[in-house]
Amino acid sequence: MSDTSPVIVWIRRDLRLSDHAALTAAADSGRPVIPVFLLDEVAEALGAAPKFRFGLGVETFADALKGIGSRLILRRGKALDCLLALVKETGAGAVYWQRAYDPDSKDRDTKVKAALKDDGVDAQSFTGHLLFEPWTVETKTGGFYKVYTPFWNAVKGTDVDAPLTAVSTLKTPSRWPDSDSLEDWALDAAMRRGARIVAKYASVGEEAARGRLGAFIANGIAGYSDGRNMVAEEGCSRMSEPLTYGEISPRICWHAGMRAREEGKAGAETWLKELVWREFAYHLLHHTPHIVTDNWREEWRSFPWNEDERRSEVIAWKRGRTGVAFVDAAMREMYVTGTMHNRARMIVASYLTKHLMCHWRIGQKWFEDCLIDWDPASNALGWQWTAGSGPDASPYFRVFNPDTQAEKFDPKGEYRRRWIAEGQENPPETATDYFKAVPESWSLEAARDYPDPVVELDEGRKRALDAYENRDF
Repeated sequence: MSDTSPVIVWIRRDLRLSDHAALTAAADSGRPVIPVFLLDEVAEALGAAPKFRFGLGVETFADALKGIGSRLILRRGKALDCLLALVKETGAGAVYWQRAYDPDSKDRDTKVKAALKDDGVDAQSFTGHLLFEPWTVETKTGGFYKVYTPFWNAVKGTDVDAPLTAVSTLKTPSRWPDSDSLEDWALDAAMRRGARIVAKYASVGEEAARGRLGAFIANGIAGYSDGRNMVAEEGCSRMSEPLTYGEISPRICWHAGMRAREEGKAGAETWLKELVWREFAYHLLHHTPHIVTDNWREEWRSFPWNEDERRSEVIAWKRGRTGVAFVDAAMREMYVTGTMHNRARMIVASYLTKHLMCHWRIGQKWFEDCLIDWDPASNALGWQWTAGSGPDASPYFRVFNPDTQAEKFDPKGEYRRRWIAEGQENPPETATDYFKAVPESWSLEAARDYPDPVVELDEGRKRALDAYENRDF
């Protein structure tokens, strides 16, 4: 291939122009650049909400490329087939992309790189989704970390490279290849009527991500250590959504947090630790990929969790109708906004795995379908941490009491009123949106009585502790 042949940049979870190593390398080559997004075998397998949200992000990123005189080519099919076809159509001599770390993506990317190289194409992958490549952080004995605090101590003093400047221009090819229509992909189809509700609450694109980060650093990070747990307040950074789709890079977030720490803002280090918790999740995902599908601790395979999703209490949990207000408010928040407060995630996960004695995979799979900030590593680690089957897990005897947690972290009941309409004469839009978002087949309406608890909290706690204490491992 000649030095003037195009470079295809395969866009994945990196819908941004700033700090984009693959796009920057292609721009710096001086060759024509063809950005491509593929609705491939990995993207097709996404749940309803993540796929819908990806569509919003792709549309916004395509507009950003238009703004610098380029465009985004869309193709649907197996990644290797699509890329080989594009190479043939365009005469491209190189394909660049930024690395992914979940098992399905790694398997796909390994096959793609080998096949492209066999065809004489310069196939290169770059870092960009993480601060630290998972294989670069090692214990003193050369192994991987299984506990978070030593991992944090190992990386907290590491010099993180400054973010790359935004790509402002890309050389265009003499002829653009054909592109699919994003509208024809109907990425919102599985969301049904819920798509228009969740869209109101989504924050999409690089510009929005930078604005959200700037507002948090200016107004929220100082009180983050305590504020992040108060579910009715804007105490969290809410950066999980843009980080999931790469609308902002972790390096941009890290350096913003470091500047805040240097300025003496009290919550900065706590927030930096949360960024590194995400890194720890990917570190574990790389070294122990079974964490996304099986108990990380093998001995937990014999634990007597319920695995029947058809049981009435499981259905009640999914629908926000358990009769436990904090749990139901959180599940409804997820249905309306596609996200859930992090403190609430721990509560609903503890309730499902302990009070209802259900397998964590039931909850993980539901989150995979409902969260617009779904992340394969963070969600797998979070669920197993709460259930007790994972690395650095919550101790088995920690059974969060949702009522006690509500008294502590929602003392005025604002969060519960925000999301539960039943019993309110004039419920807020957030609460009524739930009934507009859920499937009509659920036959739910705000005028119905609020349900009685599907299990009494004391009874559920005792049953869980008995099972945990009498396990045979």
